[in-house]
Amino acid sequence: MVRNYSVLVTIAVILSACSQPQQPQMTPPAGFIVVKEQPVELKSELPGRTDPTAVSEVRPQVSGIIKERLFVEGSTVKVGQPLYQIDPAPYQAAYDSAAATLSSAKIKASRYAELLKANAIAPQDNDDAQAAYKLALANVETARINLAYTRIVAPINGRIGASSVTAGALVTANQTSALATISTLDPIYVDIDQSSSELLALERAAQAGQIDRGGPLTAEVTLTLDDGSVYAEKGKLQFTDVTVDPTTGAVRLRAIFPNPQNILLPGLYVRATINEGVDPHGILIPQLAVGRNPKGDPTVLVIDAENTARLREVKTGRAIGGDWQVTDGLKAGDKVIVQGLQGIRPDMKVTPMPAQAGPATPPAPAKPAPAK
Repeated sequence: MVRNYSVLVTIAVILSACSQPQQPQMTPPAGFIVVKEQPVELKSELPGRTDPTAVSEVRPQVSGIIKERLFVEGSTVKVGQPLYQIDPAPYQAAYDSAAATLSSAKIKASRYAELLKANAIAPQDNDDAQAAYKLALANVETARINLAYTRIVAPINGRIGASSVTAGALVTANQTSALATISTLDPIYVDIDQSSSELLALERAAQAGQIDRGGPLTAEVTLTLDDGSVYAEKGKLQFTDVTVDPTTGAVRLRAIFPNPQNILLPGLYVRATINEGVDPHGILIPQLAVGRNPKGDPTVLVIDAENTARLREVKTGRAIGGDWQVTDGLKAGDKVIVQGLQGIRPDMKVTPMPAQAGPATPPAPAKPAPAK
């Protein structure tokens, strides 16, 4: 009897449970953004080094003793400004001797010309006198040039470094060691290295009309100095090298900057930000909205018309601030989930709601879709 009673109670409990309505399954909220196309400035931050626009190593063109240094080390010099004075005495004497020889040769050449007219001398004698006069002229000019070379002047504008000699030092013509070095710092070059793959991608996008570069050599460049400060002057991209460095796979770019205060010195490490163009139909999404599938490809969760989260592969370009540039896989009007991602899996029903202001939540690790 007791056994039959227990069976009846069990049946009653089951019937009672079946009669109760099932609770509806809650769908997780999904904060989304609507994809839109917008002009996106494409910038690259690349390492670079400053380099003078001109360098001149000052060397003597005649030999002699340095009598005086005529510049302040580290100062700015102008073309033609005297830098050193070599003892001019021997060169002055050589000039005076050549001038005296010229005077004698000139008189003799004039007299022989008159004698030739009177047939008083042979033509050969006159020819010799005229040749001697021309040689004397050349010797005077050579002596004058050598005398002028005793004053060594600046060949270019720029900033001059330390002097390698002092007064009393013996220097020789065209010696290998420089007396001083002048560097032109205003304007100044910045040599920048960009990977060949990035440059090729940029060129292809420009040729395909995907970005507007605004014409050749118009890219604006800004500099961040080694201490983190931003250099006040703007530069322009001047040229792109025609070869790729085989050891690094990089292409050398060169920008030119005004440097009126000589703040930028040769060899300074900088970070150069180059405005490479504008993508008129750019798409940006928060970086935290992008996950990776098992193959490592970037993916996002998109809400479809049935309010279901769908996993979609995308192609990303460069990072811009806290966003990724998306080059393929999304179009204007798509709803990309950026908040609530930790509780959402692919093919799961969701409750869409516009994303609130604030950072996106990172997506959960990829898992298989739930069984239907």
